[in-house]
Amino acid sequence: MNLFSNLDSQEKQPLQKGTPLADRMRPERLEDYAGQKHLLGPTKPLRVAIEKDQLRSLILWGPPGTGKTTLARIIARITRADFVPFSAVLAGIKEIKTVMAEAERTRHYGRRTILFVDEIHRFNKAQQDAFLPHVENGNITLIGATTENPSFELNAALLSRSKVYVLHPLSVEDMVGLLNRALADEVKGLGSEAIRIDPSLIEQMALFANGDARTAYNTLEIAAQLAPRDEQGTKTVTPAILEDAFQKRMLLYDKAGEEHYNLISALHKSMRNSDPDATLYWLGRMIECGEDPLYIARRIVRFASEDVGMADPMALPVAVSAMQAFDFIGLPEGNLALAQAAVYMATAPKSNALYRAYGSVVEDVKNTLAEPVPMHLRNAPTRLMKELGYGKGYQYAHDFQDKLTDMSCLPESLEKRVYFTPSDEGFEKTVGERLEHRRQKIRQRKNNPK
Repeated sequence: MNLFSNLDSQEKQPLQKGTPLADRMRPERLEDYAGQKHLLGPTKPLRVAIEKDQLRSLILWGPPGTGKTTLARIIARITRADFVPFSAVLAGIKEIKTVMAEAERTRHYGRRTILFVDEIHRFNKAQQDAFLPHVENGNITLIGATTENPSFELNAALLSRSKVYVLHPLSVEDMVGLLNRALADEVKGLGSEAIRIDPSLIEQMALFANGDARTAYNTLEIAAQLAPRDEQGTKTVTPAILEDAFQKRMLLYDKAGEEHYNLISALHKSMRNSDPDATLYWLGRMIECGEDPLYIARRIVRFASEDVGMADPMALPVAVSAMQAFDFIGLPEGNLALAQAAVYMATAPKSNALYRAYGSVVEDVKNTLAEPVPMHLRNAPTRLMKELGYGKGYQYAHDFQDKLTDMSCLPESLEKRVYFTPSDEGFEKTVGERLEHRRQKIRQRKNNPK
């Protein structure tokens, strides 16, 4: 097989029997490409570069099923270049050298080569270096596809010669459009199979695919295969059939709608109610329904300050550590880090004293005069500022017994204001005892001045 034959001649071959629906439905024009409007909108730089045939080597970084391979093929067709797909999983230095030599030879005949390297992050640094001279001298235009952060997985020399474009997960609306197109297309899709499916189920497929078009297509194809024909020859996809296609129980969820807010509310209130069992259940519901785990992690971090606060100062480090752990190891192992943090929050002592205190501060900031900082609290780095009274009367706590002074640190109009009133829960009880001790010492000092 000649890998360097023109892409159009390759794709005019009849589709092989059994070719997956996802491959059959690959768009061949930018107009049919779904999603990535931030890159491929009418005036966006990448689209302009493709249409003007001024493309340089690039790296496409995004989750699976977002159209990296499809976009590379469309680019090759528009630019009339030879398209060579290359898998980092299956190839090594020997194969790279062979492809590079052929690309150099075809360049002398006036033909350009687009080398598409899928999962380019799987090449080690030495293998990546083998591309560099051929990118520099123009033998190839390299298009690398990766699901991993290029900053960590690609060497600096290759990155400096390439432009990185970030692909986003497809929206539900985008995937509904793709699925409907597959159901209507009688040549490449399922249009000739007389399939009936309720729009709500199409949306469910789009939701469960979680931004991955390949997953959505595969689910639709399996559901179509499972659906029996009736006497009129029509296949009807039912919720039960779709559950079988998912190979898991269908769960009602809309990441942007009411159910999203219902479930996060249930999780938050279960943690607040110190119920670890309900906490784990609602957490599991959200994760298994496809919610963004980092959104859940952010809500747990918020809970640590809002509902636990100073009652357990370790709650915030635990929440942040869980978020970092998930970001480090990802799905599915990272789910346990979120579960650990959520159960910690549920079983921690609770206090909203910090939340209420900061709320009161915000109200005062909004509704009272923004008084200048008292002179004794101001820094005086220059002679002039000292002469103007900056810092005059400041009491350095370390020079006083018990490290306490009777100096007020609030603006004059708010001098008697108390914002933070700790509860008797957990560590806040200790904090309250410390504050009471401070108040007693200050009262004693005022009543018995030396």
